[in-house]
Amino acid sequence: MDSAGVAVRASDPRVTAESEVPRAAVGRRDERSLSVVGRHARLDLAFLYRDGRTVLAEAYAEPPFRVGRWFAEGEGLHMILTSSAPGAFGHDRLRQSVRVGRGARVRLTSQSAMQVHPSPDGATAHLQSSYHVEDGAHLHCEWHPLIPFADARIDQRIEVHIDGGGSLYWSDALMSGRQARGERWKFASLAHEIAVSRDGALEYLERYRIQPSELAVSRPWAAGDASYLGTTLMTGRPIEPGVAERLHIELGRIAGVRTAADQLDDRVLLVRLVTALGPAFQAARRCVRDRSASL
Repeated sequence: MDSAGVAVRASDPRVTAESEVPRAAVGRRDERSLSVVGRHARLDLAFLYRDGRTVLAEAYAEPPFRVGRWFAEGEGLHMILTSSAPGAFGHDRLRQSVRVGRGARVRLTSQSAMQVHPSPDGATAHLQSSYHVEDGAHLHCEWHPLIPFADARIDQRIEVHIDGGGSLYWSDALMSGRQARGERWKFASLAHEIAVSRDGALEYLERYRIQPSELAVSRPWAAGDASYLGTTLMTGRPIEPGVAERLHIELGRIAGVRTAADQLDDRVLLVRLVTALGPAFQAARRCVRDRSASL
């Protein structure tokens, strides 16, 4: 607990001052006013490769963020990102920053789906994430679906900066709403952007805004009957010719899945998934994840 009694800072004692921990993560204080505690928050994580393994070198979390549990995976580390909040609300501004040092291998997952709640005044929830993958490092991110409730508004911005030979596995997902309640495409607005750059040059950009009141999302050639949408991006490792085609065919064998797998470059593979039902969606994501291990 820091001196303000609000934010939490954790540091691995095995990492010394010479470990090149980002200075911004050291000695940071929670300077939020009480009126925005729990609504405006940041999470900063720094991972390093030390003595043959990946360690969490520095962590700083402001509620509702929490420094989640982490587990060793060979020379790598798996951390579950957690939050004490029931989701995101209008006026929320939640920021997270993750740095993966040279040679480190990090897998990040979420504790559960991110629920986005409406605000009585129609305000937007803002989520901003930044990731820095250094040369020779690997970052694997796999997130539960984002679930926007009826009338909710969300703006989500993600930046991934990769140095040299760093590599990335990114898998995110979106649900049309609380499908079990018959709530599909009832949210007010969803803006999403992810930009991936390598050595300062843009490698991949995905940007869209969905406003169901202005666009019939369920029409054919749009989402159709789909309630689950997902994107998986793999970049940084050599991809053999024909991998995308074989993956496309294998995913097509899963009942209820519509998919497209494309090799955008000799080191960039993109997979898109849409399904009407959750079990088929999870099976397809699991298939992509399992096949990625052999690339």
